[in-house]
Amino acid sequence: QVQLVESGGGLVQAGGSLRLSCAASGLSFSRCAMGWFRQPPGKEREFVAAISRSGISTYYADSVKGRFTISRDNAKNTVYLQMNSLKSEDAAVYRCAAGPTAYSGQAYRTAGEYNYWGQGTQVTVSS
Repeated sequence: QVQLVESGGGLVQAGGSLRLSCAASGLSFSRCAMGWFRQPPGKEREFVAAISRSGISTYYADSVKGRFTISRDNAKNTVYLQMNSLKSEDAAVYRCAAGPTAYSGQAYRTAGEYNYWGQGTQVTVSS
């Protein structure tokens, strides 16, 4: 079956960095757009970043643009989220998601477009 397993979360000081990974199995990874979403405590889930199946196209929420970078390694079936200059408002459970796309440059910003989800990894930012 399809599995998406996130790792790399943890406790970091404000201004620090973390790199999240999401390892996928049981699906045609190279045919899927990949996304990262987060849910802060007591708040709704929100889009963070997305990358097309080829890696050509990337999209970011305005709140993370310039600080976070999404990338993927199709040979390793893994998508990454490099998070720099972390702020207290970045604290959340981060989940990766996968959604098949028809076009290599296509990616999704909305959760409903994704078919598969990981369980999430906690990111805590101390001030």
